[in-house]
Amino acid sequence: MIPRYSRPDMVAIWSPETKFRIWYEIEAHACDAQAELGVIPKANAEAVWKAKDVEFDVARIDEIEAVTKHDVIAFLTHLAEIIGNEDARFVHQGMTSSDVLDTTFNIQLVRAADIIIADLEALLDALKRRAVEHKDTVRIGRSHGIHAEPTTMGLTFARFYAEMDRNLARMKVARQEVATGAISGAVGTFANIDPAVEAHVCEKLGLTPEPISTQVIPRDRHAAFFAAMGVVASSIENIAIEIRHMQRTEVLEAEEFFSKGQKGSSAMPHKRNPVLTENLTGLARLVRMAVVPAMENVALWHERDISHSSVERNIGPDTTVTLDFALARLTQVIDKLVVYPETMMKNMNKFKGLVMSQRVLLALTQAGVSREDAYRLVQRNAMKVWEQGADFKTELLGDAEVTAALSAEEIEEKFDLGYHTKHVDTIFERVFGKS
Repeated sequence: MIPRYSRPDMVAIWSPETKFRIWYEIEAHACDAQAELGVIPKANAEAVWKAKDVEFDVARIDEIEAVTKHDVIAFLTHLAEIIGNEDARFVHQGMTSSDVLDTTFNIQLVRAADIIIADLEALLDALKRRAVEHKDTVRIGRSHGIHAEPTTMGLTFARFYAEMDRNLARMKVARQEVATGAISGAVGTFANIDPAVEAHVCEKLGLTPEPISTQVIPRDRHAAFFAAMGVVASSIENIAIEIRHMQRTEVLEAEEFFSKGQKGSSAMPHKRNPVLTENLTGLARLVRMAVVPAMENVALWHERDISHSSVERNIGPDTTVTLDFALARLTQVIDKLVVYPETMMKNMNKFKGLVMSQRVLLALTQAGVSREDAYRLVQRNAMKVWEQGADFKTELLGDAEVTAALSAEEIEEKFDLGYHTKHVDTIFERVFGKS
């Protein structure tokens, strides 16, 4: 990803320096295990650690690869230059390139998952704080973009909290799924390397041995990982779309924080645009873009081909870097979101009590009116509000068929906003637990 949408900690995971350091650690730990088994001399295994504080020369490795056309061989050649050919003689003993590449990729994904999990936890903190702050801030709920019935801004934040909490659980499962390593040699049979080497390397690097690998770690694991990130991205867009809607001039129930000196338009000085949430909508598309290629990587020829390799070299860094940035940006948006309760109430009353239509409908059926007739009576008065700008309660009170079933006091009671928020505490307890 371009620096504009990147954060340094996630970018560092995918740097060549980090990659080569992980390659080195895999090879060094494998040598230790081989020496313990008596396969290679202990002196040679110990000599490999002479490079533990060395910064590998990326340019030199690239120079060697330009000749060898093989990245792992280029690295091993450079390592031999550092520790000496004699001491490097047993490095990579019985291993194949995928042992290094796949184990490294999974280590990088695990580290990336740890950052994304921390990002989600920070976002959850922000959503919970804003939910509690606006638990009783009444706003109109909408379906199909049309006024429906009253809800609260706190419930909106709580809904997003619950969704992101599910995403947190998904990412933890996804992390566990890719936290495997394979040091099983050509076609995964351990013919030239003892399974104890794999167990040792995985233990040292915080992984679990892959139960059965071919020459590669099965890619269904990675498909699940990228799918989980795709769901997180969709949830980011879900929140972004709601904020973008609330910031529309005709709605203006909330808006992104507009900092001093910020400009909204090069042409129109009055503009305050939802640029951050629009950006998040776009970034979510980029994250989801990786899901299908990750799924298609599952099907490889026989024990191994490398059709997945070029895909993962792109989607590994790009998707994790983008999602990390997007989560951090969304947290900032939620933290600083400006909420306008007065506008929410103004919008609520725009159609003069119309949003209470269901309460009147139910009251009429409770009073003995058939549902068909009750719906006809309520809709007849509701249409006057839509079409003539009438006051819903006034129309009901003037409708003889309605007042034949309901008293003026009963009609008046149906316009109590508190009726719609009486279970907010129950919902909050379900989402956040008992306080």
